[in-house]
Amino acid sequence: MRRGATAMPVVDRLLDSAEPSVRWGMRVRVLGESATSPTNRALREEIRRSPRVRALLSARDREGRVEPARHPYAKWQGAHWVLLHLAELGYPPGDGALFPVRDQVLDAWLDPFYFAEFEAKSSSQAYGKHGVPVMQGRHRRCASQQGNALFAILALGLDDGRVPRLVERLLHWQWPDGGWNCDKNPSADTSSFVETIWPLRGLALYARKKSSKPARLAAARASDVLLSRHLFKRRSTGKPIHPEFSLLHFPSYWHYDILAGLRVMAAAGFVKDARCAAALDLLESKRLEDGGWPAEKRYYKVGQALTLGADRVDWGGTSRRAMNEWVTVEALSVLQAAGRRPR
Repeated sequence: MRRGATAMPVVDRLLDSAEPSVRWGMRVRVLGESATSPTNRALREEIRRSPRVRALLSARDREGRVEPARHPYAKWQGAHWVLLHLAELGYPPGDGALFPVRDQVLDAWLDPFYFAEFEAKSSSQAYGKHGVPVMQGRHRRCASQQGNALFAILALGLDDGRVPRLVERLLHWQWPDGGWNCDKNPSADTSSFVETIWPLRGLALYARKKSSKPARLAAARASDVLLSRHLFKRRSTGKPIHPEFSLLHFPSYWHYDILAGLRVMAAAGFVKDARCAAALDLLESKRLEDGGWPAEKRYYKVGQALTLGADRVDWGGTSRRAMNEWVTVEALSVLQAAGRRPR
């Protein structure tokens, strides 16, 4: 960043960022520039070559798969998370070098395991057989896995014809209230925010790219799980469902907070719904004096060793008083979509 940049307006500061994914996000998602303009195509190539992307892809084997090859969901370094990060960073679509990574993810989430199901009446029964348990007529499945994979593969232009099978599974598992949940408690009858938001994003993108009416309707049903609770409040008391929902994080991985909810509502076309207003107000209230937004907490630690919760990339750390560039781009893009972008 150039000397004196801290005194620049936040938009100019982000357009001056050393991180190309931040500049791309500002140009395309906040300022509304075409993603296919010569400038932004060149910027995506810069993202491809960036140190951050090189770090994400640094643990590939000779076949191009991300290690550990047999565990694509390893948190947070497995192929599943690498593909998701690349999609969110604005990595250029259609890169054949990512085919082995895509195959790791699709082979995992389209395994025959997810096409088998069985009735279970207790938690012990739900864990005791091969396949997806069905309890009280509801499939108990962590649909965020297939949902995030669906989004990443579509955003990266890597569909090899298998993506409709992810969509079919998500539609098959959708609960009566419109969402998803993997809770093995037989009495659980309400969808989970964390298992609903990411399938919603994937289905909304699929509906837009493929003109799929079933996916569009499923996404609309899923949105009501969140909108009916104003994205973070209990219906019964109006109080926050969970303290973490009110805090800002990046990346989200499979977790949920108001920024994640608003990001997906904006992408899916629901952010101007009046029921997003309270979450938008809360997001606006967190703006810092310099015009940016902080990452208040994080779900990762930085490290190369394959240990639980380690990410090869530093996503800007946390602070209640300092701007996080990725959080700020996300906040500005959400407020832009809602017609509230600050001056």
